[in-house]
Amino acid sequence: MILTGESLMKTTSWVARGLVALGACAFAALSQAQIVVGQVAPFSGPQAVTGRAIHAGAKLYFEAVNAQGGVKGQRIRFVTRDDAQKADETVRQVKAMMAEDSPVALIGTVGTTNLEALVQDGVLLTHRVSMVGAVSGAASVAKAQNIYVVKASYHDEIGRLFRQLSQMGVRRVGLLYQDDGLGQDVRTGAQVAAQAHGITLVAQAPYPRNTTEVMPAVNQLVQANPQVIFLGATTAAAIEFVRRYTEAGGQATMYGMSIIDTDALLKALGPERARGYAFSVVLPLHNRQDRAVVREYLALREKSKDPDLSARSIEGFIAAKALVHALERAPRWTPEAVSATLSSLRNLDVGGYVLDFSQQGRTGSRYVDFAMIGSGGKLVQ
Repeated sequence: MILTGESLMKTTSWVARGLVALGACAFAALSQAQIVVGQVAPFSGPQAVTGRAIHAGAKLYFEAVNAQGGVKGQRIRFVTRDDAQKADETVRQVKAMMAEDSPVALIGTVGTTNLEALVQDGVLLTHRVSMVGAVSGAASVAKAQNIYVVKASYHDEIGRLFRQLSQMGVRRVGLLYQDDGLGQDVRTGAQVAAQAHGITLVAQAPYPRNTTEVMPAVNQLVQANPQVIFLGATTAAAIEFVRRYTEAGGQATMYGMSIIDTDALLKALGPERARGYAFSVVLPLHNRQDRAVVREYLALREKSKDPDLSARSIEGFIAAKALVHALERAPRWTPEAVSATLSSLRNLDVGGYVLDFSQQGRTGSRYVDFAMIGSGGKLVQ
């Protein structure tokens, strides 16, 4: 058959359109071959240090999985959006991510108020998507459907701390707390624990959410003269409080919540000023190399050049390990299937650290310990 010029042009056009269609199909298949995981967190503003640290830990594990061929041969694509720790922006960015990126799961959103906003909006349930490693130990977050916390609750760590303080003979405790959902949960836990262990809260001093405006709280707590101050604060505010309180002549021992990044605090204050700072431990510390998850994390961290890796990053790392385990077990990679798999996980050992997501209303772990910054900035546990 001999093609005329017109027939040749038509045939060429059909072939071109066919190739374009095939290319589009191939691109779609390639896109579907990637497992999308999303994170909406603060990458700017006062809480950026936490958002970046959690992201760095999760990214470290996802990159290691991808380097080994991914999950059943499919790579994980980790997409992020910045909410600057603003609750309404968290909701807006999650909705935009669901529409544009279609993640099978979310990971590492930071802040009680931000997570409560997602719950109240209903976006997670609407899309049947789960949030793994939500960065909050508040009761309101722990009991929410499709949200999985990989550490003990705030009430767990506060109760354990106040019991220990009581055994040490401490009777006068001051409380610094952030004036939002986080702080109110901490305050309630402190009030309950204080009453249970014969401790008096001699001052309960708030500071505004998402700020480091702590001077009114400093003045209130200096005047109250407690034996111990419990810092129910985020990292930047806690650092500013410790600095200002010591400059004002305060003498109380500081006990910080687990959410405070000790690497950032030590760097900001220096070894001498940070010495004696005690804090709750709800995740394995770097010095616990008897735990396989710590050895794995440190080995990967040593090869990484990510400047955002810090003491908080192992929380993101563990959350990523839990999510990958669910992805490996899920019958298909849809938000519904991944969520169902996560909710069925019991006694999940990620390397000497065990998670249980099967109990509604409970965080995935109840492990609580304590440590202190000693001489030369070394951690003593």
